[in-house]
Amino acid sequence: MITIAVDCMGGDFGPSVTLPACQQFLQSHGDAALILVGLPEALAHFSHPRVTKLYASEVVAMDDALEVALRKKKDSSMRVAIACVKDGQAQAAVSAGNTGALMAISRYLLKTLDGIERPALAGQIPNALGQATTVLDLGANVDCSALHLLQFAVMGSALVSVTKNVDAPSVGLLNIGAELIKGNETIKQAGELLRRAALSGDLNFYGNVEGNDIFKGTVDLVVCDGFVGNVALKTSEGLASMIGGFLKAEFSKNFLTKLAAVAANSVLSALKQRIDHRRYNGVALLGLRGLVFKSHGSADKLAFSNALARAYDAIQNNLLQRVQARIVHAAPLLAAASDP
Repeated sequence: MITIAVDCMGGDFGPSVTLPACQQFLQSHGDAALILVGLPEALAHFSHPRVTKLYASEVVAMDDALEVALRKKKDSSMRVAIACVKDGQAQAAVSAGNTGALMAISRYLLKTLDGIERPALAGQIPNALGQATTVLDLGANVDCSALHLLQFAVMGSALVSVTKNVDAPSVGLLNIGAELIKGNETIKQAGELLRRAALSGDLNFYGNVEGNDIFKGTVDLVVCDGFVGNVALKTSEGLASMIGGFLKAEFSKNFLTKLAAVAANSVLSALKQRIDHRRYNGVALLGLRGLVFKSHGSADKLAFSNALARAYDAIQNNLLQRVQARIVHAAPLLAAASDP
């Protein structure tokens, strides 16, 4: 039985979304059990034979400072859910709560893997091939060194191996051009480290890629700092909303425009569904000694259920063990890169 701990209080909507999503997830995953964590009154009316309830007395708000979430709210639903992973009660935790707090609490309780300095957020962005490009970091680390980007590439490769069943996923370094001379010093240094990793057999490094390559599907994995990655993620999320707004606007115009909109509706609707970010909701916090997944704060029932499904797939496909194995294999390279 695969067991996932759920922070039911996190996100913009809390139990009004997380509980129906849990119900939907359980219906489609008969070998899964959930540990629901939240305030007693929030969980009072939820019942399922494969559900255990753990009560928390506090909730981490979306605008809580890290100090408050980590030091003062020690009985928050977020912290209790992550503690379930630490204690072995659950194999993964899922939360839609405050990203910074989730990262800080996860790192404090679970610790990082040997050879990894910083955990990173890794998620999927839909591409033109009808699939998705995995990108990390998506916002956990705004400032990254070349060594951090190398570590992200190693961890991300393991994730893509799980999600795409590919032994040697292609890795691209996000830059302002494909040429080796492009980019700042950090990116140039990271490129050199990634090329060394390719020579040692630790990575299948494609080379530098640009922003449009994320959406083209040029490579399986794109590595970047959290600032750039988060901008790319939000751009992708906005695209589906733009198409939906376009359809609504065109249907409200004159007869000829309405006629043209009707003709294009099926194609645009299919495109909107393909790039719907809710289908890809749920990013992994890679680099920890346990599995934690972050759902979008504004997730609806479908999106949060998909985040639970991503955690389920990660457990089923031994993501944590595969990340550890890749780090062990790359240990000499990571150690050499960390020397001043």
